Amino acid sequence: MDGLLACPVCQADLERRGRTWRCRAGHSFDVARQGYVNLAGPGAAGGDGGAMVAARSAFLDGGWFDPLTAALADAVARAPAGPVLELGAGTAHHLAAALGDRTGVALDASVYAARRAARVHPRVLSVVADAWGRLPLRDGAAAVVLVVFAPRGGAEIARVLAPGGTLVVATPGQGHLGELAGPLGLLSVDPDKEERLRDTLGPHLDRLDAAELRWPMTLHREAVRALAAMGPSAHHTEAADLRHRIDALPEPVTVTGVVTLSRWGAR
Repeated sequence: MDGLLACPVCQADLERRGRTWRCRAGHSFDVARQGYVNLAGPGAAGGDGGAMVAARSAFLDGGWFDPLTAALADAVARAPAGPVLELGAGTAHHLAAALGDRTGVALDASVYAARRAARVHPRVLSVVADAWGRLPLRDGAAAVVLVVFAPRGGAEIARVLAPGGTLVVATPGQGHLGELAGPLGLLSVDPDKEERLRDTLGPHLDRLDAAELRWPMTLHREAVRALAAMGPSAHHTEAADLRHRIDALPEPVTVTGVVTLSRWGAR
């Protein structure tokens, strides 16, 4: 998978030599025994903890977000040939399903996520890095950038996209998981999210199209527990209170997924 990564210190090309990534200036980064390489710069955020990553893995493996995964795979398949970079990839569940015959880079700030992403597919390179900082990729290295409920910096995405490349963004729409938001005290969807997305990406990329994806899920309590534990609401609700709220839900409960899928083109 040479030809993709750049040194986070000097931005020179990184080449892999055995279990080390090295640039011509001599900066080197060892591949961890779990298979990922840590290219996070000083002061980078630590990302999600082990419990949140495990909950996300359990929920996604249950197939509840399969309609979203399939839509992402279709969007990637329609993009130009070449490597796929997923920002805030987590366990790289969506990336692995969308990869086809491409190579991929799963980038996340969490070491716990990177460990799982390193095992998800033989052609996925797992990298620890901050998606808000300078991305440790070469200019124009990616044919596709995939961002699913994750940070997205327009300037850096435009830099790493190849000419004619495509950015695919999934953002929660109004009513996403709405049946659980009130009863569980989950964080609500920002009504200005789409406007902020245009403000962030519009100066750097051209919006190609957007579509809303909506699907029902019939969730038993174990799946609801995983869903609640995998997102940012896990940081804002006391565990005992959350358990009590989940136990008070119908068994099972019908929940609606609502996601806006937008595509952006490199200039």
